Amino acid sequence: MGERLRAVEANTNATSSNFIKTIVSEDLKKGVVDKVITRFPPEPNGYLHIGHAKSICLNFELADEYGGRTNLRFDDTNPLKEDTEYVESIKEDVRWLGFDWDELHYASNYFDELYERAQLLIRKGKAYVCDLSPDEIRASRGTLTEPGQESPYRNRSVEENADLFERMKNGEFPNGSKVLRAKIDMASPNLNMRDPVLYRISHAEHHNTGDRWCIYPMYDFAHPLSDAIEGVTHSLCTLEFEDHRPLYDWVVEQCEMPSRPRQYEFARLNMTNTVMSKRKLKRFVDEGIVDGWDDPRMPTISGLRRKGYTPEAIRAFAREIGVARSNSLVDDRMLDHFIREDLKLKAPRTMAVLQPLKVVITNYPEGQVEWLEAEVNPEVPEMGVRQIPFSREIYIEQDDFMEDPPKKYFRLFPGNEVRLKHAYFIKCEEVIKDADGQVVELRCTYDPETKSGTGFAGRKVKGTLHWVEASHAVPASFRLFEPLLAEETEEQPDAEETGDDFLKQLNPNSLQVLQGFVEPNMKSARAQDKFQFFRHGYFNVDPKMTADEQLVFNRIVSLKSSFDPKAGQ
Repeated sequence: MGERLRAVEANTNATSSNFIKTIVSEDLKKGVVDKVITRFPPEPNGYLHIGHAKSICLNFELADEYGGRTNLRFDDTNPLKEDTEYVESIKEDVRWLGFDWDELHYASNYFDELYERAQLLIRKGKAYVCDLSPDEIRASRGTLTEPGQESPYRNRSVEENADLFERMKNGEFPNGSKVLRAKIDMASPNLNMRDPVLYRISHAEHHNTGDRWCIYPMYDFAHPLSDAIEGVTHSLCTLEFEDHRPLYDWVVEQCEMPSRPRQYEFARLNMTNTVMSKRKLKRFVDEGIVDGWDDPRMPTISGLRRKGYTPEAIRAFAREIGVARSNSLVDDRMLDHFIREDLKLKAPRTMAVLQPLKVVITNYPEGQVEWLEAEVNPEVPEMGVRQIPFSREIYIEQDDFMEDPPKKYFRLFPGNEVRLKHAYFIKCEEVIKDADGQVVELRCTYDPETKSGTGFAGRKVKGTLHWVEASHAVPASFRLFEPLLAEETEEQPDAEETGDDFLKQLNPNSLQVLQGFVEPNMKSARAQDKFQFFRHGYFNVDPKMTADEQLVFNRIVSLKSSFDPKAGQ
């Protein structure tokens, strides 16, 4: 015991603290708990998003820090919305983030015990079968200033309630005809305590239990009992469940559970320019607005993975935003900051031209190909060097040339000289246009005395352009992303608002696809390989769209940002 407490104190002092760690430390010191047991309890009715990543990191890392354990439990109490696909995706996401659960559970595996606990409540006079419809129950709940109205079925006898509940289980009644409600207090100032529904009838196939059950427990009944069955000590949830805590405690106490977990609430993750409403995200998928839950524009963990984010960056982000008691809004640029920090020492540097403009270097020998040397990552010399071909014809970016540039434009224009990255100085001598007057080719000359790396100390130029040699260039598609909703800056996740108003805010520029070229060394690039393209940002090889003959890159993040994670701006 003494060694464990010393370890707890050392861990608490060694890492950033928060109010939950303080609670856990005190519970261990006082002997309230002997071992910390947490759980991550998703409902398998959709894919996990970045907000869930915060909860995953909190639960798993908290238990690890105090030598405890964490369960993964699926709170699968609604067969109409749940699916095995979601179960498997959640497992994959948790593992990808770098965590592994000590035990895997399903609330549905506890249905027998939950049914017995509901029978116990009936025998104690703490639950009754109600015939009111869902709309009638909703109308009778009252308001924050007015008490609710008791159900006309509230005073049924214990015997009648027990009989009706068993017949509900046996499938004698249609959907919506009856529910089991807790008998608590219809005048309670907490609306959650006004005889909440504990069971409803649903003749539906369940992903785990099949057709064995036609009654299913409500989340507020199954969740606390599942925690108690598993011996969870600290049940961590987000602030919207704060008003549910009295019901959580009531269920555990009245069902006479030998284990008494305690619920603690923390602020969930809200991010600027990020949709985290499950309802909205599902609409995006169901209506084909995105190409699936893993679309790189989605804030799902699978979407972030496909876009190119790393688990290390997401974990660092989750630790930085911390755990607070009150809601706040996190700047989405903070997440971008951490992926830049993670990739700057990992990602090879290379060049890509996203919107090609052909350049012919008229004084370079025809048919000659010269191989130039360039570092793979200047910040990590041990990553070595790469070879880049150079010849008479190259591609540069269209927006790196202007025929009539403004002042202080240092890129290519008629008569101006620029430096080609890792190569030579070139000077624009002639502009070739098509019949519509569009620039289609530039004729330039190069200075062979200005080769990069030769110690040339002559004249200086202010502009440096990236480029790709034409004959060896590898065709590629580049996918650039913006937020899905053009006007959304603050998102309240899981809001149950109705209507399609949010679809009117769809950003028509959320996806831009460009066709260009990359260096020939990129032929060996494989799915999920990450690179820094000079001046463009960090990119990831798309794992779904890339084929043997066609590389597809997702831009993860641009290169620079003025965001300071310490200052929050």
